Amino acid sequence: MHIHKYEKWWLTFGAAMLIAFLVIVGVSAFHGGTHPNNSKWTINYEKVDEIAPFDNPGVHKVEGKDWDYEVVLVASAFSYNPMEIEIPVGSKVRFIATTKDVIHGFEVAGTNINFMLEPGYVSEKITTVDKVGEYVIVCNEYCGTGHAMMYSTLKVVDADDNSNSH
Repeated sequence: MHIHKYEKWWLTFGAAMLIAFLVIVGVSAFHGGTHPNNSKWTINYEKVDEIAPFDNPGVHKVEGKDWDYEVVLVASAFSYNPMEIEIPVGSKVRFIATTKDVIHGFEVAGTNINFMLEPGYVSEKITTVDKVGEYVIVCNEYCGTGHAMMYSTLKVVDADDNSNSH
């Protein structure tokens, strides 16, 4: 069987692209840090409601730390607790979250806040909220039939606003 020289070139090009793709995916997966959750903080996901700080979810003002507020969140079957989070603009916030049932996502649309919640693990992120607005929090990991209805709200408010309720 005779293969035309252009067909050989395209076969070689296609094989080289496949190999390059596999090398890039392999390097990014292992060297780039795409690994399962390596959180050092694990908990019994069946008793989340009994374990501090998840026994008191919500927004908590802290002092003597590198951040101003801690937001403790618990995800479970198609909801977040708390449903609404209110933080003053310019605050440095530590988000601490876990889930009671299956894998959930936690993404604050339009910000750099995005992490995965896995049963038995605690996910954390420290960030500064620097733009006033109301942001939708969505679950970006399919978690079951009610997934599309799993959302919450982050309100970043002006610190001078009298409607703050901390």
